[in-house]
Amino acid sequence: MNTADADRLVRTALREVAPDADLSRLRPDADLRDALTLDSLDFLRLVELLSEGSGKRIDEEDYPKLGTFSDAVGYLSS
Repeated sequence: MNTADADRLVRTALREVAPDADLSRLRPDADLRDALTLDSLDFLRLVELLSEGSGKRIDEEDYPKLGTFSDAVGYLSS
């Protein structure tokens, strides 16, 4: 998955998990859980959507690699 595809996937997943969030104001280095007030179930749904959309298995030990928008894009495009 290239960076542009990963970016689109993360944005699409975030819109589903946090439909009221203003993603245009989300800083790339902001903690997703804090910035979008995601609880643990929201975050797990985000991981599920990213895994399904990318076809990449995301294990629990990789969750910290999805902490920010830019981290998630980087992880999915690596």
